[in-house]
Amino acid sequence: MGKTYERIDGRLRSFIERQPVFFTATAPLDQDGHVNLSPKGRAGTLAVLDELTLAYLDFGGSHAETIAHLRENGRITLMWCAFDGPPTVVRVHGHGEAVFRDDPRFAALIGHFDPTADGSGLRAIVLVRAERVSDSCGFAVPFMDYRAERELHAQYFDRKTDEEFGAYCEGKDHVGTSIDGLPALPLPLPPRVA
Repeated sequence: MGKTYERIDGRLRSFIERQPVFFTATAPLDQDGHVNLSPKGRAGTLAVLDELTLAYLDFGGSHAETIAHLRENGRITLMWCAFDGPPTVVRVHGHGEAVFRDDPRFAALIGHFDPTADGSGLRAIVLVRAERVSDSCGFAVPFMDYRAERELHAQYFDRKTDEEFGAYCEGKDHVGTSIDGLPALPLPLPPRVA
């Protein structure tokens, strides 16, 4: 039976931090706009900052729909599924914002992540303030075995200088502007603050 929680307590935090993948969902305000659902992985790229705040690293490689929706309205849901162990699904509904590389908060926020996770291709840190925390049964979620991290993403972007990464972002469709025409990643790509 599902329950709601006032905060991300020790048990929920442990569950969230153990999962190798999670999902983000956002949508524009326009009812004809595209709902976005994205898988997130890469070890060390999610951090629970306190009982109501989470953050994750946002890398290049795809569109910037999540960033566009957060800039427009801030609504976001994060979801984790147990693919092994007890059947559990955890959702955090909240308000998010993209903290870009030139934001004065960026340097302090990056310190919450595993240093090996901070790599080439980092566009922003997504900061999420939980407004509703809940779990539910995951009885229909299949058992799946985690084998290993995929290294292709990091390897691809590690071959690019920051200038080349900036050019890559500017050359991709739907990075500066979402598929619905909303402002997404600021271009040219903001430089990283120290």
